[in-house]
Amino acid sequence: MTVYYYLFDVQAIGDHDVTALPLRRRKSLLRPLLTWSDPLRLTAYRYRDGETYYRDACAHGWEGLIAKRVDSSYQHGRSRDWLKFKCERRQELVIGGWTDPRRTRPGLGALLLGYFSDGDLVYAGKVGTGFDTRTLEALARQLTELRTPTCPFTRGAPPTGSGVNWARPELVAEIAFTEWTAEGRLRHPRFLGLRRDKPAREVVREEP
Repeated sequence: MTVYYYLFDVQAIGDHDVTALPLRRRKSLLRPLLTWSDPLRLTAYRYRDGETYYRDACAHGWEGLIAKRVDSSYQHGRSRDWLKFKCERRQELVIGGWTDPRRTRPGLGALLLGYFSDGDLVYAGKVGTGFDTRTLEALARQLTELRTPTCPFTRGAPPTGSGVNWARPELVAEIAFTEWTAEGRLRHPRFLGLRRDKPAREVVREEP
């Protein structure tokens, strides 16, 4: 398998620091350093029609685009001169419960999700897509071990009644979604997987 490494910027050429130069100039310096016979490739970019490029990127299944001011210097860390536009937002959320499956669906119906804010677990919605059979069954086993009679959500309005089960808020899921609604709910959420590396108490709402 051939592996290519795509470059989109340059910080130094030889011993010469070019981070203070504007982006347009840095790209013009980077381009002649790369050839199509080299495993190092230049990432495609445009100076205009950004909205069209973004729509095309999303239609092709890309994660999104990064937009940079053409006159900006190279800046370490985050900057208002460099903006990320995701086709699909992602957010870690805590699993605080689940619903029973319907008909022939195995394991569970949907996960009840939330995030922490000032010590409260805020209900953010439920997700019922993105699972295969093995994942549904594995999640059902894990959540059964975390079952609790008390609703862990202290803000928001999670569903209640028959078919709703509560869990100690210990598991963290990564969720893809299109946007937050005005009511603070996830729109079109999709389960991507569990995050074993992130403590539940560190999960907060990342975007307004």
